[in-house]
Amino acid sequence: MVWHPAADANAVSDDDSVLGVKVAGIPIALYRVDGAYYATHDICTHQEALLSEGFVENGCIECPLHQARFNIKTGAAEAPPASEPVKTYPTKVDDGRIFVDLPVAT
Repeated sequence: MVWHPAADANAVSDDDSVLGVKVAGIPIALYRVDGAYYATHDICTHQEALLSEGFVENGCIECPLHQARFNIKTGAAEAPPASEPVKTYPTKVDDGRIFVDLPVAT
């Protein structure tokens, strides 16, 4: 795993906000929930919709296409039609920047 810079922390400064970015070519959704930063893959596991265009509520992201919901912290599918979890990635904040820990490309 390798830490990659993803965004300025102030770009996701409000709780229950989401920002879509590409990090090392991977679509990532960044969140701030209860003051902590989280990252998931930005593509819904049900269909090819961007989760970063969805709605954050009660620690979940709701897909804008069919209203599937995923737990932002764990990636677990919380509501149909999604049944597969979304991938999550570790985050850290350093010097005002959010970093995401991604697998090393082989």
